Amino acid sequence: MQPEPFRIKMVEEINLSTKSDRIKLIKQAGYNVFQLKINDIYIDLLTDSGTSAMSDKQWAAMLTTKQAYAGTNSYYQLEKIVHEIFGFKYFVPVHQGRAGEHLLFSSLVKPNQVVPNNSHFDTTQANVKFVGGIPLDFVVNDAYDPKKIVPFKGNMDLEKLENFMAKNRNKVSLIMTTITNNTVGGQAVSLDNIKKTSQIARRYKVPFFIDACRFAENAYFIKIKEKGYKTKGIREIIREIFSYADGCTFSGKKDALTNIGGLLATNNKDIFEKIRNMLVITEGYPTYGGLACRELACMAIGLQESTTESYLRYRHEQVEYLWKKLKSAGIPTVNPVGGHAVFIDGKKFFDHLPQTQFPSQTLAVELYIEAGIRGVELGTSCFGETDKKTGQMILPKLDLLRLTIPRRVYTNNHLDYVAESVIKIYQKRKKIKGLKRIYAPPLLGHFLAKFERVS
Repeated sequence: MQPEPFRIKMVEEINLSTKSDRIKLIKQAGYNVFQLKINDIYIDLLTDSGTSAMSDKQWAAMLTTKQAYAGTNSYYQLEKIVHEIFGFKYFVPVHQGRAGEHLLFSSLVKPNQVVPNNSHFDTTQANVKFVGGIPLDFVVNDAYDPKKIVPFKGNMDLEKLENFMAKNRNKVSLIMTTITNNTVGGQAVSLDNIKKTSQIARRYKVPFFIDACRFAENAYFIKIKEKGYKTKGIREIIREIFSYADGCTFSGKKDALTNIGGLLATNNKDIFEKIRNMLVITEGYPTYGGLACRELACMAIGLQESTTESYLRYRHEQVEYLWKKLKSAGIPTVNPVGGHAVFIDGKKFFDHLPQTQFPSQTLAVELYIEAGIRGVELGTSCFGETDKKTGQMILPKLDLLRLTIPRRVYTNNHLDYVAESVIKIYQKRKKIKGLKRIYAPPLLGHFLAKFERVS
C-alpha cells in the first residue's frame, strides 16, 4: 500500500464508553443505530455522506468566499469546475443529493410512470414513490450472489431493460444508472454498460440520467478493471461517462468531500429550466441553491481533489484493507470489494436467524454493543416492503451490513479494531438472538424504525 497522500493537521478526540452503558443506550434507541448520539460512538461507519475530512484548501475557501444571495463568486467557481469535470452545459446547486432527486422526479415523473435503474438507493426510491412513480431495479443477476467475484456487479441488465422498454415505453419517464451501485455492495458499473444503457434510452427517446453519488470511485474501478482504460486519466474517464447521459444528480457529501451540498446537471435546456424554476421555490436562488456560499466553494475544491489518481488509489486501498482482513478471517463479505464500504452478508453471518428477524440490523446492534462501532443495515429494514394485500413482508434478496469508511478520517489502526470486533462477534454468533420491528414509517422507515429483542 502507498502511504496516504496527505498529512494530518487537526485531530478530534474520540472516547470509548463502557459496554454496560452501550447496552442501555442501544435499548433506549429502539435498537436502531440511527438514534444514537455521536458522543456515544467510538468509530462511526454509518455513512460516507457528509463525513469526509476537508482539506486546508477547502477550509481556507470557506473564509475567503463572498457571501451573497445572488451572484456569489463561489457559484461561478463551481460552475467552471462542473463544466470541466462533468461536461454538462447547465447545472443548479442543491443542499444535498436527495433535493436534486426531488427536483428531477417532480419535473419529469408523472403518477404511475416507471423509472428503471440498475438499483435505486433508499432516498432515490423514496423520491420516485413520493411523486407517484414506480422505481424498478434491473441490476445483473450476479449482484445477488455475494460470493461471486466479477468486475462489474453493479451493471444494468441490458437484456431485461431492453425487453421492458419494448413493451412499456409509454410508461417510462426516464432511465437512471447509479454509480457506484450502493444497494448491492458499492459495486462498480462499466463504461461499456453505461454506453449501452444510453443507447437504449436514445433508441426509445427517453432521458438518461446518472445518479453520480460516487462517480469518481466508479471511474477508478473502470481504470483498473475495464479493458482499454488503464492508460487513461481519471478525468478523461469521467468525461466519457457523462458524455452518454442527459444529466446527473449528485450528492457533494460523497465525492466532493464536503459536509453538505449537491448538484443537478443536464445538457437539456427544457429540463434545466423546469428544474431551475422549481429550485427557486423549494431551495432558493440558483446561485446558492439552499447553501451558504462557502459550501459551494468547498464543493468546487473537493471535486478537484477527489478526481486525482493518487487520492482515489489511497481511497480504494483503504477500503480493500478492511475487506481483506475480514475475508481472510472467514467473515462472509460481499465480493469483490466495493468502492466506499465493506459489506457483510448478514444472512450468512447469522445463518441461524430467519430474515424476518433482521440479521444485518442485529449485527449492527451487536457491533455497537461489542465495540462502540456504528455500521448500517442495508437489507430487510431498509429495503423490505409490506404486501398491501396480504400484509406479509416482501423480503429483499440481499440483507447486508455496510461498514462505510469516511474519506480521509480513519487510519488503518482504526480498521484493525473494526476487523477484530467483527471477528469476536462471529465467533459467538450462534448465541445471538434476532430482532422484531415494532414501528416504521411507510417511506424511508429504517431511519426512524424501532425494534425489540426476540425473546
